[in-house]
Amino acid sequence: MHNGIQMKGEPRGPEAARVRQAKFDVLRRFTIPPDLIGGSLSQTHRRCGKPNCHCADGPGHPIWFLTFMAEGKRYVERIPAEWVDEIRPLVDAGREFKDAVATVLSANARLLALARKQQSKKR
Repeated sequence: MHNGIQMKGEPRGPEAARVRQAKFDVLRRFTIPPDLIGGSLSQTHRRCGKPNCHCADGPGHPIWFLTFMAEGKRYVERIPAEWVDEIRPLVDAGREFKDAVATVLSANARLLALARKQQSKKR
């Protein structure tokens, strides 16, 4: 039984073995780290509006933003420049973790489909 789903035997064969191996390779790499940050970090430039500021003739002052989704809503938070070096690796790790979870979920779906296909061939 897998999370409440009763399958008659695990799928067999080289494809199932490859999918299962890839899944467990990913699972071994991760636990749920408590400090990961979801979303994306980006930089833009804004002019402050002061006529004598260097930004009046240039690209503007660099400003960093973290964009993320929470409870179905998109949020954009300004990030102080001095925080960027600390936050960037947490955002990168969050993206890697999210990609790993998607890989495991996809592998589970493929294994279910293989088990179903193999079960129907036996009939």
